[in-house]
Amino acid sequence: MIKNKTNKPTDSELEILNVLWENGPSTVKFVNEKMNEKKETGYTTTLKLMQIMAEKGILERERESRSHVYSAAYKQSDTQNTMISKLAKSMFGGSSVQLAMKALGSSNASKEELDEIKKLLSKIENK
Repeated sequence: MIKNKTNKPTDSELEILNVLWENGPSTVKFVNEKMNEKKETGYTTTLKLMQIMAEKGILERERESRSHVYSAAYKQSDTQNTMISKLAKSMFGGSSVQLAMKALGSSNASKEELDEIKKLLSKIENK
């Protein structure tokens, strides 16, 4: 879980984190190339943002030869839990149930997704 509340990632930071979670530790060049597949982002913009993220403790940086390799300081699931908790507190009075109901009610879940949700609910009930 993200320990320091100021380390909750911004949308731009989440884009970088998603590349790192999907691909593992990577150079700025690699992250920038992946981000450019979706939208044009300058190398120096990506570099500066990743440096700031390392200062904030969101990324870890290791020096390999001439380049730095960055990795996410937190697991994707930990970051998701932190973000969901913040959303539940700020928008739904702390109610995870209200958040889940709104999310389910406003999306078109596939049959497979609904089956997954039913399995999760069954697992929770049987605890």
